[in-house]
Amino acid sequence: MSVTDAPGAERTSRIDEWMARGDEEDVHWSGHPRVTTTLPAVVVGLALVAVGVVVAATQNRLLVALLVPVGLAVAVGAYLRVVNTRYVVTDRALYRKTGVLSRRVERVSLSRVQNSSFTQGVLGSLFDYGTVSVEAAGGGSIAFADVDDPRALRTLIERQVGSDDDIPGDVDQWTTVLGEVRRLRSAVERRGR
Repeated sequence: MSVTDAPGAERTSRIDEWMARGDEEDVHWSGHPRVTTTLPAVVVGLALVAVGVVVAATQNRLLVALLVPVGLAVAVGAYLRVVNTRYVVTDRALYRKTGVLSRRVERVSLSRVQNSSFTQGVLGSLFDYGTVSVEAAGGGSIAFADVDDPRALRTLIERQVGSDDDIPGDVDQWTTVLGEVRRLRSAVERRGR
């Protein structure tokens, strides 16, 4: 079932606003970076605001008051950067949209994917978030940073790509092939005598 038929169809229409998705292209996963990863920037920003307000009020130094807009810019900028980043996995490609004032959309076709990996820092391991990186033929790459459950996302991408390590067919088919090869070998050995 495609995501457009699912209860989350409203979410898919928001994806289609920025993504040039084909009619036959189904969305299998969409997400964004974990919002809590902005916490360090928000804390630093709010600390700058607090220092600017306290120093400007108690020591009457207006120059230090410039820390207030800088601190707000740091905190709000980090938050906006995260909420304006989107990742999408379809049955044909991987997409990454970034940008607050402008927009940048990256696309890597699944047929070009050569390698994928995921990384988790100490906090990522504790709280189950990390970065999934994908390398593509021709030197391209795409990374889904700070996503929840990166191991599951990497598994989904690998399933979409298909693994070269998988052997096609089942045991019965390979048993039949083995029997044919043995018959051919016997025929060649008989002819060689």
